[in-house]
Amino acid sequence: MVSDRVSREIANEQGIVDRIYARLDLLRENYRTSLAGVRREGPSGSPQNRSERDAFASHYEDMVARLDQVENRLIFGRLDLQDGGTLYVGRIGILDENHDQLLVDWRAPIARPFYQATAAYPGDVIRRRHITTSGRVVTAVEDELLAHGEIPEEMVVTGGGALYAALAADRTGQMGDIVATIQREQDQIIRSDVEGILVVQGGPGTGKTAVALHRAAYLLYAHRERLQRSGVLLVGPSRVFLDYIDQVLPSLGENDVVATTIGDLLPGTRASARESEAVAEIKGDLKMSDAMERAVQALQRVPDGVEKVEVDGVTLEIRPETLRAAMGRAHRAASTHNEGRTPFVLAMLEDLVRQYAEQTGRDEPDSYMYEDVRTNRDVRIALNLAWMPTAPHTLLERLYARPDLLEASAPHLTRTERELLYREKGSEWTISDVPLLDELAELLGPHEEAEARRTRVAAKAAQRAAVDLAQQAIDSQDLGGGMLDAETLAARFSQSGPRLTLAERAAGDRTWTYGHIVIDEAQELSPMAWRSLLRRCPLRSMTVVGDLAQRSSSEPATSWRSVMGKAGREHVRQAALTVSYRTPKTVLDAASAVLMAGAPGDYLPLTAARDIPDSLETTRGHWRDVLVDIVRSELGGKTAVIAPAEQLAGVRDELWQYLREEMTAPGGKALMAPLVAIDVAAAKGLEFDSVILVEPAQIAAASVGDIYVAMTRPTKRLHAIYQYELPDGWPNSGH
Repeated sequence: MVSDRVSREIANEQGIVDRIYARLDLLRENYRTSLAGVRREGPSGSPQNRSERDAFASHYEDMVARLDQVENRLIFGRLDLQDGGTLYVGRIGILDENHDQLLVDWRAPIARPFYQATAAYPGDVIRRRHITTSGRVVTAVEDELLAHGEIPEEMVVTGGGALYAALAADRTGQMGDIVATIQREQDQIIRSDVEGILVVQGGPGTGKTAVALHRAAYLLYAHRERLQRSGVLLVGPSRVFLDYIDQVLPSLGENDVVATTIGDLLPGTRASARESEAVAEIKGDLKMSDAMERAVQALQRVPDGVEKVEVDGVTLEIRPETLRAAMGRAHRAASTHNEGRTPFVLAMLEDLVRQYAEQTGRDEPDSYMYEDVRTNRDVRIALNLAWMPTAPHTLLERLYARPDLLEASAPHLTRTERELLYREKGSEWTISDVPLLDELAELLGPHEEAEARRTRVAAKAAQRAAVDLAQQAIDSQDLGGGMLDAETLAARFSQSGPRLTLAERAAGDRTWTYGHIVIDEAQELSPMAWRSLLRRCPLRSMTVVGDLAQRSSSEPATSWRSVMGKAGREHVRQAALTVSYRTPKTVLDAASAVLMAGAPGDYLPLTAARDIPDSLETTRGHWRDVLVDIVRSELGGKTAVIAPAEQLAGVRDELWQYLREEMTAPGGKALMAPLVAIDVAAAKGLEFDSVILVEPAQIAAASVGDIYVAMTRPTKRLHAIYQYELPDGWPNSGH
């Protein structure tokens, strides 16, 4: 029961919270009014006037969206200072009508003591208060007295349970921000300098992902002038993971972030298929960059002897020395293969037309001669064979399907390795292919026909989306009285041209360079993937988070530099997170024992912040006999069944047959369902209240890192099902 004194404190804070929300509403309404005014002016006027209106509209739209997104838990903290001052800390900064600070942005330097002050080093802070709200209602206050000496008479101190309350709460299927409960070691990393590559090593549950996301939000605040023009790229391990975290940055008021996976890094290509470790390792080797370069160079061919072509009865010669000279001009004029095609052809046409004029008795070539030579079929074939314009996907497919071409381009590969890479044309692209396609795209340059085709497809998709949106507007608002169709309304919307956000522009441009890149589960990236990311960040400003112990590989990684390729030789500094807030101590100790048994090593010490009774259980039997009953007993909050990849389909079918309702998610997002069934690759970076682990020894046999990942996903309880044995190191496993 809440005491009268605490109730009065909650009521006092409610008054402040009401005032801040009232100011938020007023600011939001002012921006909406300004936006409506700009839109009423329409697209008329000079190009300069239209540009200015678009800029104002963009600003007002962004501000309205930002203020909408910080609605939930806008205010979460208060600092009482030695000088009698009080600071309220929240998601964004808000000034009152007199430009006095009502709310301090959590990223501002003045707010840093909220995360950094301790009883040993309180600084100017007397009391730190965590304010819990539901909607716009204050429901609780949690206080920490930091100053030494007597507690001031008027201060209520109710303890520091905000962090543990957050840890005990049920998962929702989407990651929440930790802005109200950032811990000191996390805050130091979040506010670390923007320059260079910061590698954050952290075991399971240490908040690596949360720290990375909050660091992105902090850098966008602290270095806005630099990053608002270039944006931030966020690279996650899977699309499921990106769905899981997609509300965190908007809730912190930031949208200038492009979120992607390595499989989706190349615009127009979406790859999610995974290959065997052996194949992925071959494709991820840095030597493949040289192979791709040789493959592109092989597209420029000089025959051994003179080739003859006939144009309107006139025989012309294509000589090797002329081809080499034309290629030299092309290399000087263009930096990529496809861009060099035009200067190469122009140089060759000059020579061929000159021959044509000489043989027909003309003093000077004319435009008709150029056209006759240029459009001649034999000339076109000969010049294409000498310098063939090619798209990355076409060339890589050809290399995989032609062992002889692959051998010429990649002499470092053994015959067995080439056989592993062989596949038919038209096969599905894999995640490991994307860095190779990106390398080829860099070397080849834009391919006009392929780019035009991609643009047409994108335009059609955008048009369909615009028509669907227009139809929704007609249906919901009864627009047009039946006289206006969706196509017409969509056309009117598009008359002023589409306004793309920075993130949308960046996501569609392969050559976009970002001011900062955040990489999660970075231990999984190949050297070729690192090469693709370095290409997108010439400033070498990166936040890299991961855990070498969780690397999905038959061979454990010994150091970050060993897995980062050329990135490991850049300006790299390291930081560590050492407290696991997610995983109960009993479960973490068991996972650590399994890890040490399978891959002994010198791992960073990891401390669990809490333990839960009966958090680890095992059941012996075939999963088909016991899984459904165990899942029913474990359901509550968010529950995951993690199974070996080769058994996942059967596990899903079994669960769907008996627990279809529990696996049904609103909006089609699997993680929003009470129950999900996934493999370890999809589980990376996620957390659940309870995890049922199917045949852990089978997972461990493929990768010790994978079993370590799987065991450390639960916040409350882990239940393992096994038929024959448990992994080495498992408590009471008998091994």
